[in-house]
Amino acid sequence: MSQHRTGAEGTGTDETGAGRSRGEGPAAGGSRGEGPGGAATGDARAADGTLGHADRIPEYAERVLDVADLIPPGRVMTYGDIAEWLGDGGPRQVGRVMALYGGAVPWWRVVRADGALLPGHELRALDHYREENTPLREAPRGAEGHLPRLDMKRARWDGVIGDADAGGEEDRGAHI
Repeated sequence: MSQHRTGAEGTGTDETGAGRSRGEGPAAGGSRGEGPGGAATGDARAADGTLGHADRIPEYAERVLDVADLIPPGRVMTYGDIAEWLGDGGPRQVGRVMALYGGAVPWWRVVRADGALLPGHELRALDHYREENTPLREAPRGAEGHLPRLDMKRARWDGVIGDADAGGEEDRGAHI
């Protein structure tokens, strides 16, 4: 599933898959204001000023980011869905990967199971959801900030590649 990345989306990979980097996206040295992934690759320099091995993304993280890249516009997967899809790790491990490296992928498509918007990134994520027509549920009037939540029943992607919109609206909500 790993893809060979070049340009602004990242550098390539060697034949073993080791040493991949996500390049110049917000996760690669971006600030917290640019989306998840502010503590990122490329920031660790040795005493002589050269980059050390900290600019390489661990293999598990690369796999998580590959899945995030697959999620179609207007659809979402939970942290747990991705861990289950990979057959490795759990929601916390996926969340950690997204926090450290997720700025270079469509991070707004990897969400909490309750549909709440990512704290600290609610408005940026909401802009993406509206642009992609991701199903939302309006917040109750008493809710803090009156921010909507994702309509998980309709927005959740089942992970089937090439079948993102097959069957129309009634199939949205299939689980892994």
